[in-house]
Amino acid sequence: MKLTEIRDNPGATQNTKRVGRGIGSGKGKTGGRGVKGQKSRSGVAVNGFEGGQMPIYRRLPKRGFTNAKFTKDMNEVSVGRIQAAIDAGKLDAKKTVDVEALIAAGVVRRARDGVRLLSDGDIKAKVAFVIAGASKAAVEKVEKAGGSVTVPAAAEKEEKAAE
Repeated sequence: MKLTEIRDNPGATQNTKRVGRGIGSGKGKTGGRGVKGQKSRSGVAVNGFEGGQMPIYRRLPKRGFTNAKFTKDMNEVSVGRIQAAIDAGKLDAKKTVDVEALIAAGVVRRARDGVRLLSDGDIKAKVAFVIAGASKAAVEKVEKAGGSVTVPAAAEKEEKAAE
């Protein structure tokens, strides 16, 4: 094989549709832009423009504030997804389930600021969770199946409050 013989596989690339090149091309005359007006011309990007009227995003008052400094980017995992991983043999129900176990099982791709357990689906296996957070409904489902949910940060807060 020579450098001059390297080619794409047949059908890997397609010619782009040549717009505005006559009736026979299938994209002639107006070139798929409709009829007349500003948007039929080239070099137009009117996003949010309302024809001189004050746009809605400027008419409405500014509201709220997002404190990005303290927001947490959590991995959300449902109890149904955990049960599916246990059924598939990817997760061991006898061991404690934490972020590392979920990454190894392929349930979570990467550890962010922690894992939050949500109640979507059902769980039958008796599983002990050590995670950053869980919804009340998810905790109820896990405890009903005989498992437990431990949130280390919440346990520390309770200990400080007891002192």
